[in-house]
Amino acid sequence: MAEAFASLSLLYPGRIFLGIGSGEALNEQASIGSWPKWPERSERLVEATEIIRKLWTGEQIAHTGKYYNVNARLYDPPAGPIPLLMAANVGPKAMYRSGQYGDGLVTDPETWKMHQAEFEKGAKDAGKDPEQMLVLVELFVVVGDENDAKTSAELWRFLPKAFKSYFNIRDPQAIQNQATADLPLQKVYGKWPISTDPDVHVKALVEQFKSGATIVNVHSGQTDQKHVIEFYGKHVLPRVHEQLKEA
Repeated sequence: MAEAFASLSLLYPGRIFLGIGSGEALNEQASIGSWPKWPERSERLVEATEIIRKLWTGEQIAHTGKYYNVNARLYDPPAGPIPLLMAANVGPKAMYRSGQYGDGLVTDPETWKMHQAEFEKGAKDAGKDPEQMLVLVELFVVVGDENDAKTSAELWRFLPKAFKSYFNIRDPQAIQNQATADLPLQKVYGKWPISTDPDVHVKALVEQFKSGATIVNVHSGQTDQKHVIEFYGKHVLPRVHEQLKEA
């Protein structure tokens, strides 16, 4: 990861960040055959973060830790600092950890609303100013009506419980089956902005920025992605910029 993002930073200086998290069995257990409990995965994440930052200095690194032994050097280090954003979608412990060890946060609107204080406390306890840190919030939207929302929600059926219980399930078909049994579609899309009225989408984005988010990633499960992108580019983002300037 350190090498890959160092290379990306040379190709796109000042335009990238690295987002990392404690993982999902869907990926980790499937690829390496093991799936430790969250405390160990969290410790591994923190130690890996330390190693990545050391490697980005371009110096020879000799690291002997609890989980990793690394003797390596990157001969083409990053052109400049790469923000390292740590994911937290589970609860207060992950939010505190992200503030303490990350340069910023990747999260969802609900977790951000409930546990923002924990992220800020983690940052302050580490001697950082949380107001100067990046906060990326992932927002799911539908440019259309409720039928479009149902179609999109079918693709994201697992989302409400993705980081509450499904992250421990290795088999993607088992996740899909469980989500279909657990989650009616309305439960999936119930809090998404759903409309062809730009103001509905503008309001949702502005709310996130005013809450302290510095980046809002807009997700749509709709088939016509070009339509969604053009709708946001022409009718939503200009109004968002205008309202934020006025604020």
